[in-house]
Amino acid sequence: MKRLTNDEVEEVIVATNASVEGESTALFLKRLVAEAGINVKLSRLARGIPVGVDLEYADQITLTHALEGRREL
Repeated sequence: MKRLTNDEVEEVIVATNASVEGESTALFLKRLVAEAGINVKLSRLARGIPVGVDLEYADQITLTHALEGRREL
């Protein structure tokens, strides 16, 4: 938090596991930054279906994240 207020930070990229703990940590950090009134862009690493994995083995949450992070070809 000190670096966010003292340095010229433009973006914080949260790179946590795609688990309940990782999601909770990301939300906690978002809340901390918002409550401190720090104007910085917060983002997360994209998540989705790994290369070489058959779609039939992808769960609903993974498919949802993959769709949210899609890019135009």
